[in-house]
Amino acid sequence: MQIGPIILDKPIALAPMEDVTDLSFRLVSKHLGADLLYTEFVNAEGLVRESQKTRNKMLFREEERPFGIQIYGAEEPAMGKAAEIAESFGPDLIDINCGCWVKDVAMRGAGAGLLRDLPRMGRIAESVVKAVKVPVTVKTRLGWDAENIKIVEVARMLQDLGVKALTVHCRTRAQGHSGDPDFQYIPLIKAAVSIPIIVNGNLDTPERIKQVFDDTGCDGVMIGRGAINNPWIFRQAKHYLRTGELSPPPTLAERLEILRMHLTMSVESKGERRGVLEFRKYYAGYLRGFPHAAQIRHELMNYTELAPLLAHIDERVPANEPLETA
Repeated sequence: MQIGPIILDKPIALAPMEDVTDLSFRLVSKHLGADLLYTEFVNAEGLVRESQKTRNKMLFREEERPFGIQIYGAEEPAMGKAAEIAESFGPDLIDINCGCWVKDVAMRGAGAGLLRDLPRMGRIAESVVKAVKVPVTVKTRLGWDAENIKIVEVARMLQDLGVKALTVHCRTRAQGHSGDPDFQYIPLIKAAVSIPIIVNGNLDTPERIKQVFDDTGCDGVMIGRGAINNPWIFRQAKHYLRTGELSPPPTLAERLEILRMHLTMSVESKGERRGVLEFRKYYAGYLRGFPHAAQIRHELMNYTELAPLLAHIDERVPANEPLETA
């Protein structure tokens, strides 16, 4: 798969996710095999207004490359200016969010809201492509709802406007995260355009990832929520694609090693209190299968400082404790 100068073989990308794909989570995902990383959603209006909080979302490290900054908005001038600002941070590509389904974004005409106004989507894509020298990609959904699926038309339009790759979350905006994704449209898109097509939607097991590669002929896949509780999915999927065999799940010792690394990086990048508090959503995944995990998670919620938190984890979660099996 080639996106401008970026060449990757059957890449497994980490999806941009608000309040998830911060620096620490991206570094963990890269360590565990993710091939392509993206920022959280970056608000174009915030960039134009010079919001420091918005600009901070675009900070990244060299070891994260290839790296994309994803921007979203409903207005062409703001999106073009935001793309220029984003490019100044030195990413390998700029991605346009045309898929976010949440009400505060989509109902204001941004994200998946652009699927109700394809001419506007086209103008926004054109403004971003013209504003930057790095490759521009788009992430979108099949359509606004089941009665308005125009993804093949969208793919042709975007390719004609100079977009270099398209990621398709194989649900409609109306579905949100519910229901099964419909991958049958991917071969139709592949037949209509020559740009790389990346597939997203419920790709949370190595078997499902391989099946999507085999059945659709896609150029890459993108993992979103499936990585939150199992960042090892990247390594596991690559092993399965290479060998056809499932790799053993991570041991508790391996989980604790990554937990400590992830938590420490969260504190380093955000400050102690915020870094600890925002890490809480990851305890369930790291402690899955450990006896009394729910009680331990409840105890960990009481901490706001790193050192005593790590000490409590060491005390309550010995690395040699056997995991429960389903």
